[in-house]
Amino acid sequence: MRRVVVTGTGVVSALGIGYDTHVDALRAGRSGIGPIRLIDTEGLNIGIAAEAGDYVATDHFSKNDLTLRDRVTQMALTAAKEAVGRSGIEFTDALGMRTATIIGTSMGGQHTQDDNYRLIYRDGKQRVHPFTVPKLMANAPASWISMEHGLKGPAWSVSTACASSNHAIGQAYQLIRGGMADAAVTGGCESGLTYGVLKAWEGLRVMSKDTCRPFSRTRSGMVQGEGAAILVLEEMESARARGAEIMGEIVGFGMTADANDIVQPSLDGAARAMRAALDDAGLGGGEIAYINAHGTATAANDRIECAAIRQVFGDHADRLLVSSTKSMHGHCIGAAGALEMAATLSALGSGIVPPTANFEEPDPDCDLDVVPNEAREADIPFALSNSFAFGGLNAVLVVRRFDE
Repeated sequence: MRRVVVTGTGVVSALGIGYDTHVDALRAGRSGIGPIRLIDTEGLNIGIAAEAGDYVATDHFSKNDLTLRDRVTQMALTAAKEAVGRSGIEFTDALGMRTATIIGTSMGGQHTQDDNYRLIYRDGKQRVHPFTVPKLMANAPASWISMEHGLKGPAWSVSTACASSNHAIGQAYQLIRGGMADAAVTGGCESGLTYGVLKAWEGLRVMSKDTCRPFSRTRSGMVQGEGAAILVLEEMESARARGAEIMGEIVGFGMTADANDIVQPSLDGAARAMRAALDDAGLGGGEIAYINAHGTATAANDRIECAAIRQVFGDHADRLLVSSTKSMHGHCIGAAGALEMAATLSALGSGIVPPTANFEEPDPDCDLDVVPNEAREADIPFALSNSFAFGGLNAVLVVRRFDE
């Protein structure tokens, strides 16, 4: 089995544009949650989100480009451009043929869909733009990234709700490890801050009206976010041969299905996914120092995730640092795992663990060290990133600090 490393990361999030901006805000404990300005919120009960307010489409694309690309695709392309640039990789014809493009997104082009529904059902229009389907289809981000960078290897999109990014990254890792590809551009994107999507989430009654407080006894629910995070993965020897700066090594990937309930999380499913990832990495669990938790700030998720961590790690759970960066960049659904992987890679490289922001009071059912409110310096040789999705679909990645 070949070793797989991360050589580049790009980010668009509520914390700003660019990987450095994103992780600097995380370390500072700065929240990107605030009033929704992207759309008219009249009629919505929830008026807050983690909106990528610094993202201005015309700063990155021509008006002609924008007629073909939904906001979710724009963000994915922007993050991919940064990731490829940071990695220093050159996609020659030969390498392009051996590079995979695997991108997670839960909902695809929701702005395009919402806008065109309004045209038809509210305004009574009989026709929509001829490129409406190419803009809203869920594979558009993967397709545009492959075209932009000349990537002609395996390419597809992954849609597993909140686990989409981790599934995408894990599949890219497996392709390279098994020799089916030499590199991959992978990660996730989501831009679902539309009237229709937010109304649907309101119906679930899991949304907070003030802010996101994972693991806090006073938590009031999740906060929707938007953004994209894209990684460049490479076979280790190739990356070292070209002198690439290596951000971390992916060493394990675990996937499970709860086969239990469409919305309620399962302790068993989460625990099995973490164990599968540790087994894939050949680790016993005691080597893990940090877990970037799924941590949605809903009562069911937070308590079950903490119980699953205790079940898997036993006494070592008391020595783990566990934080939820959703408290700052919001729950970005299909992009969640990728944005959280950016945070996890930063913790490995810098030795600074991002906090769980907005924390107020301990919850006895979440009795782990959740790094409340302030970042923590720590030695992080190995870390886990958890994603547990609606539909009972779980994906966990294990990453290692690259020390040769």
